[in-house]
Amino acid sequence: MTRAFRTRWEQLDWDAITIDINSKTARDVERALTATTLSRDDMMALLSPAALHYLEPLAAQAQQLTRQRFGNTVGFYVPLYLSNLCANDCTYCGFSMSNHIKRKTLNQEEILREIAAIKALGFDNLLLVTGEHQRKVGMDYFREMFPVIRPHFSALMMEVQPMAQEDYSELKTLGLDGVMVYQETYHPVTYQQHHLRGNKQDFHWRLDTPDRLGSAGIDKIGLGALIGLSHSWRTDCYMVAEHLLYLQQTYWQSRYSISFPRLRPCAGGITPASIMDEAQLLQVICAFRLLAPDVELSLSTRESPYFRDNVVPIAINSVSAFSKTQPGGYADDRSELEQFAPHDNRRPEAVAQAIAQAGLQPVWKDWDGYLGRQSHHQHHVG
Repeated sequence: MTRAFRTRWEQLDWDAITIDINSKTARDVERALTATTLSRDDMMALLSPAALHYLEPLAAQAQQLTRQRFGNTVGFYVPLYLSNLCANDCTYCGFSMSNHIKRKTLNQEEILREIAAIKALGFDNLLLVTGEHQRKVGMDYFREMFPVIRPHFSALMMEVQPMAQEDYSELKTLGLDGVMVYQETYHPVTYQQHHLRGNKQDFHWRLDTPDRLGSAGIDKIGLGALIGLSHSWRTDCYMVAEHLLYLQQTYWQSRYSISFPRLRPCAGGITPASIMDEAQLLQVICAFRLLAPDVELSLSTRESPYFRDNVVPIAINSVSAFSKTQPGGYADDRSELEQFAPHDNRRPEAVAQAIAQAGLQPVWKDWDGYLGRQSHHQHHVG
């Protein structure tokens, strides 16, 4: 891979960026709020402590851009956890190999039961999740299960271990629409401290994953940092912005999605190294909307119902609902296998109703993806 974000990342000095962000002033924030296109410096200003005092104008602008670009719609998706087997040991995750939890990988029959339960809830946009276990939930498993799952949904995404470019290309032929891959933290020393065993210890292999996805022509690529893992969540969020800008320029055919996961309680979990409160989370979401008006911003059930109901109408255009973070959780709800404890446990219709009350329309089907694929296809044939 000749062009890779890694080259850009090597030029970025974590400590210098941290100092830069923290030294931004009210004037810098005001300049950023009047910019038509955000510069990297503007993005730093909007992520800075100074910007918190400008939350109202920031949110107003983010909302205006969101409605302009996405109309009044909010997309719904749901995660399907296929397996909690994991060959990694990560300090912050309930699936870590060192945690003594019951391990489970769904077989074809169990997957079909889950699909029936998920379809009954109304979802048509699925995110497949597994722990990272190359041998038991790697390509052989996906080759077997994709044909079972794909016909039931209009969009299929996955969040699994980083794979090789040729694997992504093959999964694309099996109907894969998008891949979420979170770097967790862009600070390599912190990264090493939290990834104790397994393939996930390889910081650079993970960092290069979106490049492999772009090269494989995957339609949607999801990025994010695990907020609170490093000592500066602001710098991690800025690194996500750098990563996004690089990818948009390099693989412009792909669409992008940004998520904002904050560390949540889990089995054997850790205390966050830096705390982001809800106002700061809103600040970051709005900053990304100003930086990348067309990008999908996603909010999971890690956040509280109150926060989600109030923030989704401002700048979010993709939400999960009623997520079960354990394999088999929709057909048979047992929490002992969970990856983390969701905060918003409402049923999908309750989340949809709250969104509708805010004057927005919940969208269960990803027509965009479907129409996009068709036109891509004609474009290539023609």
